[in-house]
Amino acid sequence: MALLHKRKYLIVTLVFMLMLFIWMSQSIVYAESNPILAIPDINIDVSEAQEPEDISSTIQVIMLLTVLALAPSILVMMTCFTRIIIILSFLRKALALQTTPPNQVLIGLALFLTFFYYGTYI
Repeated sequence: MALLHKRKYLIVTLVFMLMLFIWMSQSIVYAESNPILAIPDINIDVSEAQEPEDISSTIQVIMLLTVLALAPSILVMMTCFTRIIIILSFLRKALALQTTPPNQVLIGLALFLTFFYYGTYI
């Protein structure tokens, strides 16, 4: 019975590999026979701005990316998240559990408790 199951698995695998090989060979032949497909040219140019709106949109994008990059650190520094995660890790050590609730679970629980605590202020 096990030999029959292994043989079926081997046949299915070989058929799949053959179909994959045929598909890949067709795409390679198509790419070689179609010269229209070309790699686009990408240029990064630093030049003077023609209008003041060009500079202001660039500064807005830079400010948006800065805020998005600093948002997690603002969450950690300005809320009770840090205190909650420290208390939860102390509690885990006091119960002599090495990694029974994983760090991801503790962080998720701390985020939930932080949002629950600050939900009354929003």
